[in-house]
Amino acid sequence: MAAAHAAAEHEHHGPPAPHYSSRVSPSVLGMFLFIASEIMLFGAFFTAYFFVRVVNGTPWPTPPFHLPVFVAGVNTAILVTSSFTMHWALQSIKRDNHNGLKAGMLLTFLLGLTFLVTQAREYSRIGFNTGDGAFATIFFCLTGLHGAHVFVGLTLLLFTTVRAFRGHFSSAHHHGVEIPGIYWHFVDAMWIVVYTTVYIL
Repeated sequence: MAAAHAAAEHEHHGPPAPHYSSRVSPSVLGMFLFIASEIMLFGAFFTAYFFVRVVNGTPWPTPPFHLPVFVAGVNTAILVTSSFTMHWALQSIKRDNHNGLKAGMLLTFLLGLTFLVTQAREYSRIGFNTGDGAFATIFFCLTGLHGAHVFVGLTLLLFTTVRAFRGHFSSAHHHGVEIPGIYWHFVDAMWIVVYTTVYIL
C-alpha cells in the first residue's frame, strides 16, 4: 500500500485540484469584478458630468446645439432588445437547443452592430465636436466610452457566435456563452443610465 501511494504521488504533477467554497465559478466571479472596475470608470466620467452640469450650471445642451433624443431612443430600444436575444441564446444552450443558441447569438450581434453604426452616424450629423465647450466634451466622453465598450462586447459576441456555429457549446459547457452575456447585459444597463442622464434629464 505504501509503495502504491508513493507511486501515485510520484506520477502526480502540478498543483492539486482546486476546491471552490463559492457557488459562483471563478470565471463568472472574475467578470463581475471586472464589471465593478468598469462601473468605477464610468463613475469618474459621471462625476465630471455632475460638476459641469450641476456645479458649474452649464446649459445642457448648450445652445444652439441639440441632442437627437428620438434617434437615441430608438437605439436604446435596439440595445435593450439585444439583451433579450442574448438571454434567449443562453437559455437555449442550457437546454441543448443549438439552433436557438445560434439564432440568439446572431441576432444579438446584429442588433449590437446596428446600435454602434447608428451611433457613429449620429456623431457625423450631430453638429458639434469635442472642442465646442464643456457640454460637447462630456457628451462625447460618456457616449464614446460606452461605444468603446459596445465594440469590445461585439468582439466577444462575434467569437461566441462563431464558436456556436461550430458546435463548441452544450448544456454542460456553456460558460463561453454566459460570460460574454454578463458583459453584454452590463453594456446594455450602462447605456440606459447614459441615455437617461445625457439625453433625457
